[in-house]
Amino acid sequence: MLQTPSGGAGNGAAATGTGLMSIGAVLNVLREEFPEVTISKIRFLETEGLIEPQRTPSGYRKFSAGDVERLGHVLRMQRDHYLPLKVIREHLAAMERGEAVQLPALSRPGDGEAAREPAADGPTAARVGRAQLLAAAGVDEAELTEWESYGLLAPVEGGMYDAEAVTVAGLITELGRFGIEPRHLRAMKAAADREAGLVDQVVAPLRRHRNPQTRAHAEARTKELAALTAGLHAALVRSALGVRLP
Repeated sequence: MLQTPSGGAGNGAAATGTGLMSIGAVLNVLREEFPEVTISKIRFLETEGLIEPQRTPSGYRKFSAGDVERLGHVLRMQRDHYLPLKVIREHLAAMERGEAVQLPALSRPGDGEAAREPAADGPTAARVGRAQLLAAAGVDEAELTEWESYGLLAPVEGGMYDAEAVTVAGLITELGRFGIEPRHLRAMKAAADREAGLVDQVVAPLRRHRNPQTRAHAEARTKELAALTAGLHAALVRSALGVRLP
C-alpha cells in the first residue's frame, strides 16, 4: 500500500469542495515530508507520465487524494532508493497490476561486504555495488563501462559506488532519451569538478581545524554550498536558454 504524505488530502484549505486540490495545495501537503519539492518538480513528473491530474475547462490542474499519494510514493522512491524515473515508472506499473514489488536496497555500513568504518569527521555515505547500480539504473554492463570511460561515474573505495551514482546514472539515462549521449556530458562533469573544487577550497580550513565541532560544521557548510552552486548552475542554464520556470 502506498504511504500518504503526512498532511493528507484533507489538510485545511488544501482540498476543494469536490475533494480535488490545486497544484499549490498539493505542494503545501507534500512539503511536510519533502521540503525541497517545487511546483516545477510536480509538473515535470506529470510530463514524464508518473501522474495524470485532472484538468478544468480552463486548463488548471486538479489533484485527487490518490494523485497526492502517488506523488509521495514517487518522491519517496527517489529520496530513499535513488531510483531513476524509468525504474520508478516500471515499479508503479507493476504495482498497478497487483504484482509484488521489491525495491533495490542500498548497502550501508554494517551490511556485509559494504561495511565501512565511519570517518572521524562525519558519517559514512551509503554504498552500492556494481550489480546494484546496474539494476537500479536499468542499464547493461556496456553502457556503464562507456559512462566510466567518459569520467561520468567511477567506483570509490573497494569497487563500490556512492549512493549519488544511482542518481547520476538515472539522469544520464533520462538525457539519453533526448539524444544527449554520454560523450556530450563531459563538459558538465568538468564543470561539476570545478564547482566541487571551489567548495572544497572554502571548507578545507574547517575540515583541518583541531576542534571536532568545527570539523563537523564543515559537513553542513559543504551541503549548503553545494545547494547554492547547484542552484546557481541551474539558473545560469535557464538564463542561457531563455527559459523561465516558477
